[in-house]
Amino acid sequence: MDIAAFIRHVPDYPKPGILFYDITPLLASPEAFGEVIGRMADAARPLRPTRVVAAEARGFLFAAPLAQRLGVGLAPVRKPGKLPCAAFEVSYDLEYGSNTLCLHKDALAPADRVLIVDDVLATGGTVDAMIRLVGRSGATVAGCCMLMELDALGGRTVLGDIPLSVLLHV
Repeated sequence: MDIAAFIRHVPDYPKPGILFYDITPLLASPEAFGEVIGRMADAARPLRPTRVVAAEARGFLFAAPLAQRLGVGLAPVRKPGKLPCAAFEVSYDLEYGSNTLCLHKDALAPADRVLIVDDVLATGGTVDAMIRLVGRSGATVAGCCMLMELDALGGRTVLGDIPLSVLLHV
C-alpha cells in the first residue's frame, strides 16, 4: 500500500514558507491507518519496548493503537498544565517556535524500555525533548518510530545512536 498517497500537502501552513503534511486523509482510511500501525509494530517489536511515549496531539493518534498492538502501556507527554500530578518539564525549540512538554514523574520506571512515537520528525526538537523527559525518569529510550521524516531538516541528528524507524521520507 502506498502510504504517501494518503498524506495531503498544504503549502504555507501554519505560516508562509512551511509545507504542512496533513495526515487527516490517512486517518480517514481504516485500511491505510491500520497498515501504518502494523508497519510501526513490526519495526518496534525487535526493540522490546515496555512502554510507548508520545507527545500530544498527533503523536497520540499513532501511539495509542501501537501501544495496544504491542501489548504495552502508553505514557502521554503533554503541554504545561495538562497533567494532574507532579511532572518533569522540558522546554525546546521547533521549526516555527518553541514549546514545553511535561511527563508525569511516575509514568515510567527505571526498568522501562521506551519507544518514542510521533507523526513527523522535522528539526528534532520534540523528539529531543521526549528523550530528555525519558532520561529524567530514569528509563531508557529503546528506539523511536515516526510516520514521516523531513530529511532536509536533519532531525535525526538529535538521536545519536538511538534506533529510528520511519515509514516515509520526504
